[in-house]
Amino acid sequence: MDGLKKIGRAFRSLKWYEILMCIIMLAISIYYAIQPQEGTPQWLAIINFVSGLCGILCVFFCAKANRMNFPFAIVNTTVFMIYLAYFGIWATFWLEAIVYTPLNIISWIKWYQHKDEEDELLAKSKKLTLWQHLLVAALIGAITVLVYFVLSKLAGDTWMKFAVKYGWNTTVMKWLDAAIFAIGIVASILELLRYKEQYVWWLVTDVIAVAQYTIKGDPVYTTKKAIYLVEAVIGYRNWHHLSKRNRTNE
Repeated sequence: MDGLKKIGRAFRSLKWYEILMCIIMLAISIYYAIQPQEGTPQWLAIINFVSGLCGILCVFFCAKANRMNFPFAIVNTTVFMIYLAYFGIWATFWLEAIVYTPLNIISWIKWYQHKDEEDELLAKSKKLTLWQHLLVAALIGAITVLVYFVLSKLAGDTWMKFAVKYGWNTTVMKWLDAAIFAIGIVASILELLRYKEQYVWWLVTDVIAVAQYTIKGDPVYTTKKAIYLVEAVIGYRNWHHLSKRNRTNE
């Protein structure tokens, strides 16, 4: 019961524009769950509906540094992996499987251990130094290159197979997928450690993801990622205010 009360408090913290975005995501997801796009089976359309709704609730609560984002994150990650496997989007699939899934659980615990003084549902926020910014950027670049060449070797033609189907530039799509993987790893670690700069990188990966799913022609995931993009800006602002209030170097 205590957990349900906390989730209820998290819902009551949503702004009117976040509720509006949630309604838009819900409407689009329901429509395409009832009438799937060509090439998308009914069962996968239903999974898209669950992923779309849980995904935006996760980012809404995370943007507020509210740890109630993690139950929704775990559900979203689980069902999104099914979608990614179906279409052969392998870098993002492994990002969800080996990075997001365990880090969601670990981050949930870590955030609980570092509560904000004014609201126990919120986590304390920190900020990176200049040298840490440079290290993060270099790490993302190195991981992107590594993932591209490793998956090109291991996955072969099954990687980004939908791009082959529609005659798109598979090299560009693979680089985008590899970059999303690299940024996702680093941003998730920053989230675990409660650094506000996670949102700078979520913003970058959301721009890439919107482009990727727009090219793919998937209205559900394009809408979902576009909402992520808007919420990344809001999240950075919220975490910036928290970091100024907390002023912690934990």
